[in-house]
Amino acid sequence: MSSLPPYATTGQRIWFYAFRVICGCIFFFLIAPILTIIPLSFNAQDFFTFTPEMLKLDPDGYSLKHYRDFFSSSDWQHSFKNSLIIAPIATIVSVSLGTLAAIGLSQSHVPFRRGIMAILISPMIVPLIISATGMFFFYSTLGNWMENSLGMNKNFVGYVKVVLAHSVLGIPFVIITVTATLVGFDRSLTRAAANMGAGPVTTFFRVQMPLILPGVISGALFAFITSFDEVVVVLFVGSAAQKTLPWQMFTGLREQISPTILAVATILVVISVLLLTTLELLRRRSERLRGMSPG
Repeated sequence: MSSLPPYATTGQRIWFYAFRVICGCIFFFLIAPILTIIPLSFNAQDFFTFTPEMLKLDPDGYSLKHYRDFFSSSDWQHSFKNSLIIAPIATIVSVSLGTLAAIGLSQSHVPFRRGIMAILISPMIVPLIISATGMFFFYSTLGNWMENSLGMNKNFVGYVKVVLAHSVLGIPFVIITVTATLVGFDRSLTRAAANMGAGPVTTFFRVQMPLILPGVISGALFAFITSFDEVVVVLFVGSAAQKTLPWQMFTGLREQISPTILAVATILVVISVLLLTTLELLRRRSERLRGMSPG
């Protein structure tokens, strides 16, 4: 752990401790809302505020009733299952297309690389409501064609539209993380594999993919979180049959105020923390593989 050297000046010492205080205040500002939601999710009453029993740390003031409501409610479970179906499939599509795009754009002979990159990551920059509006008109036309011309089931088409829409939102994260991993990739390894007779597919899966895998998994986690937490696009593109967990939370806030939302929010926070912890472990592993940190 870093500490001040004995020869540090008074100004350096002041800034040393002031910087840590500032970082602590920023961290508290960011984390305080989450720290408020978690204990409220165990409220024994149907309130969104701390009861006197909770403030006194009385065990009677705490309960798991809101978690039981979540796991026993058909509406909540239906939306939760939809999220567990849509998010993984959208993640697979995002990783497949985003990884191929990042590898292609990493080639020096590709023309207009910067322009193409700007277009591909534009879903991160364009306001979500604008993207959702555009997706509504595009995917509604696509859905009508799939139903009328291909004879597909309307419910299945709805899932396809939501998955494709979420994939569009997740691809930029995959491109950015994989591109960052490819910066430190030694391209002489692929040339050596080609000289040994390996084809492009074999070279990719046996040489390149294992080394860029941490970046690919990191992008997949970001894409999964984006899809799992997204609500605006699914409101425009999906229907009631594709109602996801964030959509159900939004409906619960708008139509029927239920503290079950707090329990769901806590579950989502735990899932996000686990995914981000995995992401950090992968980042450290990637640095070790590239020789940027000690093993």
